[in-house]
Amino acid sequence: MIALVDANNFYVSCERAFDPRLEGRPVAVLSNNDGCVISRSAECKALGIEMGTPFFKLRGRAKTLGLVFRSSNYELYGDLSSRIVQTLGTFAPDVEQYSIDEAFLHFALPPDTDWAALGAAVRARVLRWTGIPCGVGFAPTRTLAKIANHAAKKTPGGVFAMPEDPAPLLSKLPVEEIWGVGRRLAERIRRAGVPDAWTLATRPRDFFRRHRFAVTVERTALELRGVPATGPDPIDRENPQSINVSRMFGRPVTELSELEEAVAAHASAAAEKLRKTGSVAAAANVCVQECAPPGTGGWDDANWWTPFLSATVAFPAPTAATPAILAAIRPAVARLFARGRRYRRAGVLLCGIEKAAGAADLFAGDPSETKEAKLSAALDAVNARFGRGTVFLAATGTGRPWKMKRDLLSPCPTTRWSDLLVAKA
Repeated sequence: MIALVDANNFYVSCERAFDPRLEGRPVAVLSNNDGCVISRSAECKALGIEMGTPFFKLRGRAKTLGLVFRSSNYELYGDLSSRIVQTLGTFAPDVEQYSIDEAFLHFALPPDTDWAALGAAVRARVLRWTGIPCGVGFAPTRTLAKIANHAAKKTPGGVFAMPEDPAPLLSKLPVEEIWGVGRRLAERIRRAGVPDAWTLATRPRDFFRRHRFAVTVERTALELRGVPATGPDPIDRENPQSINVSRMFGRPVTELSELEEAVAAHASAAAEKLRKTGSVAAAANVCVQECAPPGTGGWDDANWWTPFLSATVAFPAPTAATPAILAAIRPAVARLFARGRRYRRAGVLLCGIEKAAGAADLFAGDPSETKEAKLSAALDAVNARFGRGTVFLAATGTGRPWKMKRDLLSPCPTTRWSDLLVAKA
C-alpha cells in the first residue's frame, strides 16, 4: 500500500506555525518579487481570491477584508519540509519526497491493516512535531494515492483509503483531474470518448495504440486499475542531468558589476546543490534576460516576453568547486552584458554532470582534491553548522541590491540564530 501525505496550504501553514496570530485570518503567500498569490488559507479562499491574483489588485482591499500577506520564505518552507519527511520516516522506511509539500510512503503491511487509524496517527505526529496540518490518502498505486489524498482533504478526519472497488469514485472524476494529465492531453482523451477516470481505466490495450497515445497514458490507466506501472519518481534527485538556478531581480540591473554578482550568487547556489549529490559538472550555461521595453506595463511585465541571451562555458576539468566555476563563467557574463540595457533575470545551468568518483582525469587528478574543492567543502561544513550564508565568496556580493523583492518576509526561526523565537514570561 502507498500513502500520499500532502501538507494543507503548505506555505500558509508554515507561516502560521510560528505566528499564531495568523490563525483564523485570511492569509496569502506571494510569489517571487511579491508578484501574485501562490498559497491561500481557507479563509482567503472563502473570500473568492483566486490563485495567481496579482498583489497590486489586492493591496488596496487588504485592510477592508482583513487580508494578511507574506513574501515567500523558501528557507523556512524548505526546512519544515525536511522535518516533515524526517517525521514520516518514523512510520515507513521508504519515504519518497515528491515535492516540497508531498511525499509518498511505501508500506509492507497486511491487507487488514486499519488504514484510517494509521493515517490519523501520521497526521497527529506531523502536526505535533512540525505544526503543519496534512491529509493522508492510501491506495495501491501512486496515481490512486493522489486521488485518495484529494478525497482526504474533503473528509473531516483528513484520511481516506481507496476502496477495493474504486469505480464509484473514479467515475465522478473528470480526466483533467487525473495526476499527470494536462489540459491539452485531457482534450485529446475526451475527443477519444473518455470523459472520466474510470472510463480511462477500463479501456482495452489497443485503444491507446489506435489513438496514438504515449505509453505514459496507458501506464496511467493501469495505475487507475490498481496495477503499479509508473515506477519510482521520474526525477532522479540523486543523479540529476542538470542543475539550474534562475531568479528575477528586485529591480532592473544596469551595471555589469551587479550582473556579475547575481550570476556568481546563482552559480554558487547551483554548485552547492551539485556537491550535495557527490557530482561534478563539465560545463555551465549562463543566461540573462532583458526587461520589457518602457511603456509596456512595467520592467517586470510577465506578459511581455523578451529573448534570453546565453553563453555556454566548458570547464578545463569537471568540477563542483565554486571558485573554479565562478572563474570560468565570469568572462561569459561580460560578453552578454551591453551598456545601456536593462536586465530583469539571470540564471546558471550546470550540465555534463557525472559522479565525482568516476570523473578523475589522468592529468588533472581527482577533482575533489584541488584547493578550490577543499575550500568549497569547508564553506559547506561551516554553513551546515551555523546556517546558510554564514560564509560566502565575496564575488557573490554583500549588499545585493539586485536580489528579488520580498518586503513582507517573515523570520526564519528554524535556520537563523538571530530569528529564534523568544519566550516571554
